[in-house]
Amino acid sequence: MFRQSKKDLQLDMFSNTDSLLTESVKAHYNDKSRWHNIFYEYVFKRITEDIFKDLFSDRMGAPNASIRLLIGMMAIKEGHGWSDSELFEQCEYHILVRAALGLHNLTDKIPAQSTYYLFRRRIHEYQKENNIDLMKAAFQSITAKQSEIFKVNGKSIRMDSKLIGSNIAWCTRYEIIHETVVVFYKSLNKKAKLRLNKEEQLLIESLQQEGAEKVVYRSNREDIQKQLQKLGILIYKLINVYKEEDSKQCLLLKQIFSEQYKVIEDEQIELRPKEEIQSGSIQSPYDTDCAYKNKDRQKVKGFSFNVTETCDDNHLNLITDIQVAPANTPDTEFVIEGIEGTEKVIGHIPKNAHTDGAFHNPVNREYCKEKELNWYLTGIQGITGRYDLEMIGENLQVTDTKTGKIIPAEKAINGQWRIQISKGYRYFGENEIDVCNIRKAIIEMPAKLRNKRNNVEATIFQLCYFTRNNKTRYRGIAKQKTWASMRCLWVNLVRIVNFVGGVCLKTSNTLENQALIRLFTQKCIEVIEMSWIFKFATEQVVFVNGQDNFLSFEKKYFL
Repeated sequence: MFRQSKKDLQLDMFSNTDSLLTESVKAHYNDKSRWHNIFYEYVFKRITEDIFKDLFSDRMGAPNASIRLLIGMMAIKEGHGWSDSELFEQCEYHILVRAALGLHNLTDKIPAQSTYYLFRRRIHEYQKENNIDLMKAAFQSITAKQSEIFKVNGKSIRMDSKLIGSNIAWCTRYEIIHETVVVFYKSLNKKAKLRLNKEEQLLIESLQQEGAEKVVYRSNREDIQKQLQKLGILIYKLINVYKEEDSKQCLLLKQIFSEQYKVIEDEQIELRPKEEIQSGSIQSPYDTDCAYKNKDRQKVKGFSFNVTETCDDNHLNLITDIQVAPANTPDTEFVIEGIEGTEKVIGHIPKNAHTDGAFHNPVNREYCKEKELNWYLTGIQGITGRYDLEMIGENLQVTDTKTGKIIPAEKAINGQWRIQISKGYRYFGENEIDVCNIRKAIIEMPAKLRNKRNNVEATIFQLCYFTRNNKTRYRGIAKQKTWASMRCLWVNLVRIVNFVGGVCLKTSNTLENQALIRLFTQKCIEVIEMSWIFKFATEQVVFVNGQDNFLSFEKKYFL
């Protein structure tokens, strides 16, 4: 049965790392503003293990390693961009990494690699089966506690998305079909392979021997078309032979056939035109979750990552939500979930949201109105219309921007407004009126508000810092979500480290100021005692002490 592990391990008298260090090294090791101690205090100790209890049934028993330790290892791995072998090496021999994970004794053991990989696999399988992202839940739980500790305001948020490729080769249409057939054939056991005739077996084995890239390299366009037709007939036969199979590879083969081919009269197989292939079609048999998108001349076979973060002035700002979806998902799908995810973390709906025009649609606009949330757009998709629309009282004023004339508008039977033009009537609905008002608000928006969204691009840069050629190391949406959550957890950690470091710096300065103010106050008292007449004014001054508690005192000026 699942049970929680201890947050703090008992220190050993003889193997305690702290006792073996020199004074100068020990000072760095115990410095509370260093990343390893902050990670231990505000990330490692804040991990809620109960989130993962469904991964361990009564039959499977308790986990054989601390879940808190496994999650901490995953966060540090993605934070530093290490490979798995580098992670285990650092956890074994790097004392700061060990301290971050609560391993303060040299004799403390890290989990076995098999335990680490099994835990990751269980998380991904659970997500596929139940559509529940446990890693995101852990991220939100940790960030919510950090927000409470550091008094994150969360009054304003901003969001942006980024297309990132999956760890797959850029395959042509032929390569996708070719590789899918090979993957399916490899999944069959010897008995299942005997259900094919000799000719079919030889054809598939020839595909195995000569890779798809070699076929494309030595063939011209006509040869590829003939080969595609031959593969279509072969796949159709395979589907009929193994129609009772429900394995993952068989379902993949059926999906590839339905996307790339169609059956016409007399069971003739015909290759679909390229125009009929959807962007959400399978891009690789090795990652069936990713999709294709061409955005601003950027062609990606992968996923869209959307980041939501707080953006309040003079406050610690944290990433509050991360969403991952196939690349062809529009940005409009991220808005509501991003706002609700932020509410879970900071405990209330934000008052202001800053995005670009790609996130705008009527549904999101109505949602923001319902929640009384001010939505600041830096732009809006589509061209500016010819007519300027403005509601004056209960009437609509329509101005032709080309001629400058005001055209009378009347209410139509369908509830819309209309004006008469040379070819009949031109109708305007509520959506067009709202869009026109938004365009005018964007033009009149102060530069400070307009620029507030821009810094989220720096967050996107940090999220993708360790990607290579704009690709992650992973395949499948479950693994991408895990990577994104751990990467955002690390970005937040860096912000907390910088914030705590800044507070410590301010503390020393403030303490010096405090000494000067006390000296000045004493001089004032001495003057009063000499029967002089003076006037005093009082002002509240706020400073921070070493324990992050806000204090105040009165600073008296001699006038």
